[in-house]
Amino acid sequence: MRLLRIFDSMPDPPLHLSDESFDKISHLVDQTIEYGGEIRQELASYSTGDKHNVEWEVQAAVEALNVFGSRWTIEILSTLYIAKTMRFNEMKVLLSGISSRTLSDKLQFLITQELVERIVDDGPPIRVHYRLSEHGINCGRLMSPLVAHFKIRQGTVRKK
Repeated sequence: MRLLRIFDSMPDPPLHLSDESFDKISHLVDQTIEYGGEIRQELASYSTGDKHNVEWEVQAAVEALNVFGSRWTIEILSTLYIAKTMRFNEMKVLLSGISSRTLSDKLQFLITQELVERIVDDGPPIRVHYRLSEHGINCGRLMSPLVAHFKIRQGTVRKK
């Protein structure tokens, strides 16, 4: 199965979950939304000064999320979050349309951002694979409710 490029058609058929699983996921997403509101309020209480104002907060948010805005980054991070570990050529096949050079550059960038680890297994033959770092796994866990929210809203995840 090749990954769909952004703006391609949605995955078909939809994933049908039991009522219990669907309701559990919906509840956890709702809790995350509530927690997000509480986090936003707490941060807002500190964004009233000269140095730490709305402009500072927006800039900090953009810098924090910038890594995810680069083309292919979401695909690579999602692949590693779901598959756990992959070798370079496995990712290249799965990520339809990415060049070897781009994949190599993006992996190196994600390593410098401490989201991905490059693991070398001594051989023979020497084998290299990639996995998310603890920081990368935590980012995946933070993104999972957002992804679930969109899957439910777009109808790619439904009740049976």
